[in-house]
Parts: sequence; structure tokens; C-alpha cells
Amino acid sequence: MFGGRLISVEVWPEREREIVRHPGSCAAVALDGTDVLMVRQRRDAVDERLLEIPAGTRDVAGEDASDCAMREVLEETGRRVASIEALGWIYASPGFLDERVDLFLADLEPGEGADPEEGIEVIRIPLAEAIVMATRGEIRDAKSVVGILLTAARRSTSAPGPPGG
Repeated sequence: MFGGRLISVEVWPEREREIVRHPGSCAAVALDGTDVLMVRQRRDAVDERLLEIPAGTRDVAGEDASDCAMREVLEETGRRVASIEALGWIYASPGFLDERVDLFLADLEPGEGADPEEGIEVIRIPLAEAIVMATRGEIRDAKSVVGILLTAARRSTSAPGPPGG
């Protein structure tokens, strides 16, 4: 039905469905000590500036998911990742979209870093406050809520990594 630069849409008339095909994305809870570096950026689809963890589309051929997450952290926050671990993955909105979002926990290298991409405001929030914001609905981006809550669970229980990534 439609094929764009990033997505395609399939129409299944026999099931009355429209399916959006997406290459997938990666997101990382970027920790600087006990603070999370989040980004506020405009999202045209919902006509809002949302508070999110750094994330982006898997649009580089052959790029590993963790490399994609580290690249997005650098592009969106200006900071380099010292270490990264998988938290798991989620479907963004499986009722109509096949996008898989790989989630990571990234500890940042010390230092200031470079400027973020244009249009992005970097916001430093204590992890404990981000957890409260996520549970109160003050952070409304699904991948960010899930990433923050998985990080909280991982840090409080020292839970092992996800089976099979």
C-alpha cells in the first residue's frame, strides 16, 4: 500500500488490518552516576515535546543493537557510553506495528561531552525521581517508562540479564 524511506504499510483486506513494517529501534537508559540523562524533543505524531530516553531507528546496515544504542546516546546527549548491558526488548505497539525496541542500560563515561543533535534538550534527572515520574504518568513515552522501570528492577535486585537478549 505504501513504502516510505523508513516504514511500509501492508493492507490485509481479508482481516481488515493495516500493518506498519518498521526496521526496529534501540533505546538506552543513559546513567551518569545516579542520574539519568533524558532528552526532550518534539514528536510531530502527538504534537508534543516528550521526555524520553535516548533512542533511534536501526537504520545502519549490519549495525549491532548495542552499537545502535550507543550511537544514539552519543548523538542525542553528546556523551559516550563506558559500558552497556541489555535489559530486554518490547514491541512498540503490536496492534498495528511490528517495531521491536531493544532496551539497554548504559553507564556513561565521565566528562561533559559534545552538544546534542539540534532540537534536543538534555535533561538530567536522578534515577529515583525518574522512577517516580514514570509510575505517576509524567513520562508518557512507553519505551522510556519500560526502560526506567527495568533499570530500577535491575539495580535494586541485581537481577540477571534477559535470557537470549
